[in-house]
Amino acid sequence: MAPFAGYDMPIQYTSISAEHLAVREAAGMFDVSHMGEFWIRGAQALEFLQYLTPNDVSKLKVGRAQYSMLPNAEGGLIDDVYVYRTGEQEYLMVVNAANVEKDWAHVQALAGGYAVELENASEDWALIAVQGPKAAEKLQALCDADLSATRKNDTFTAEVAGKAARLARTGYTGEDGFEVFIAPADAEAVWRALLEAGVTPCGLGARDTLRLEAGFPLYGHELTDETSPLCTPFAWVVKAQKDFHGKAAMLAQSCGRRLVGLVLEQGIPREGYKVFAGGEETGYVTSGTLSPLSRKGIALAYVDAGHAAVDTPLQVEIRGKLYAGKVSKLPFAPLG
Repeated sequence: MAPFAGYDMPIQYTSISAEHLAVREAAGMFDVSHMGEFWIRGAQALEFLQYLTPNDVSKLKVGRAQYSMLPNAEGGLIDDVYVYRTGEQEYLMVVNAANVEKDWAHVQALAGGYAVELENASEDWALIAVQGPKAAEKLQALCDADLSATRKNDTFTAEVAGKAARLARTGYTGEDGFEVFIAPADAEAVWRALLEAGVTPCGLGARDTLRLEAGFPLYGHELTDETSPLCTPFAWVVKAQKDFHGKAAMLAQSCGRRLVGLVLEQGIPREGYKVFAGGEETGYVTSGTLSPLSRKGIALAYVDAGHAAVDTPLQVEIRGKLYAGKVSKLPFAPLG
């Protein structure tokens, strides 16, 4: 166990590699009840979310979800989030555990003037993420909804192991899967039912290697209050044709450095390691690991824009020695 965002969290149950491969090959589950949840309801819920986030919330039909962000006034990011439309005038926003208080204060501060009702429901939900190519098969045996009729980013209510739940076909691994929102009192029963169905329990270690292999960001590493999403592979979230908080500042920024994927021939890159091009320092690693699939060192890193093209040769300094690698396409591995 290790402290994480005020919670004691399991790093691993067996081994990070075994849990990682269980998700890539079959089905694994993560207790992510530490995540925060906010309800946004009311006649102007859509208008408020359109201003609060840079993605186009008007595209969401009831029962659909989208990845988004919370920009600050300077064009950086307060957090990255998921927004679920659960009713005509009702939305659920899921935020990162370490940012719940900060995000809640920000959402409240910007809500003035909008006809909305806000509710911080972070203590009202437990959340279990069931991920992997066999996630739907394993979950279907316990669920009264037809999961084959759903697609990525759908959200709906159902019963899981006889317990009322909200499900979303979303996740943080690059694989198919579902996130199951349930009452905290029901969490143990649902977890045990999934365990008996053959779903592998997974800890924070595998969650991090899976998201990194998928090329997904972790707030505080790839995304911060000082980094612009326009300088990352996640710039697609920003819809410049609409207005949103911090838009002018964000669009005015230039990208001296860009976030890229790196693959090393040898060595394991880690957060904070320096990146070089032709012997000159060009950037730094934000997250790195040994890929359990390829058995190569992989990383996300900010590098000077002139060195950000795919296949550009770069080096990472590891314990005083430079290890050769190159800029890679994302994701690092073919995913389900």
